[in-house]
Amino acid sequence: MPIAGITDSLTSLIGDHGLYAVFGLMLIDAVFPAASELVMVYAGALAAGAFAGQNVTLFGTEISSGAWGYVAMAVAGTVGYLLGAIGGWAIGLYGGRPLLERRGRWFHLSGDKLDRAERWFDRWGDLAVLVGRVTPVVRSFNSIPAGVFRMPFWRYTLLTLIGSAVWAFALAGVGYGLGKSYETFHHDFRFVEYAVLAGIVALAAYLALRHRRSRLSGRASDPAG
Repeated sequence: MPIAGITDSLTSLIGDHGLYAVFGLMLIDAVFPAASELVMVYAGALAAGAFAGQNVTLFGTEISSGAWGYVAMAVAGTVGYLLGAIGGWAIGLYGGRPLLERRGRWFHLSGDKLDRAERWFDRWGDLAVLVGRVTPVVRSFNSIPAGVFRMPFWRYTLLTLIGSAVWAFALAGVGYGLGKSYETFHHDFRFVEYAVLAGIVALAAYLALRHRRSRLSGRASDPAG
């Protein structure tokens, strides 16, 4: 299954590279969805010693304490996400709407998504960033619009730091609490992954069909057509 393969790749990456993989994956997740839920839960379980031969190391030195390993993993996720979010904000600030109108598909931010993001910011104000950082899926599509709508840098950074810390420490805490029970949890969670995949495929088919009908309807109502 595609999602199972992605899951295995992510967990293998974290198992092989520990803190550095968590940092890098969370940095990416600030702009492109990179399964931050799985990343941080697995990181917490690794810190708890759930996987034989996998330890938390920093600059070649093993962190022997499970509690400090958990803190290190959560901090790596928080800082990685924060830096990625600042990068996304800069892209939005300096590229603006023209960039997204031309290259929005690169960031999965079409005109419709940007309009929804604008309504999200109008509804929540500055709290749009904080709320967005702890909202699944939305959290990866919050950074660039914040720059497009010229949210002040320091306010944006503070709210992002708070939200990303809550997210990283909470999910790593779940993994740390699961500890050696992680493998059972992960096996059962696979069924949820398959359901999500089926939902994504169904949604994509529905959107493609709706887009096709809209185009046909537009052609039928166009006198020139």
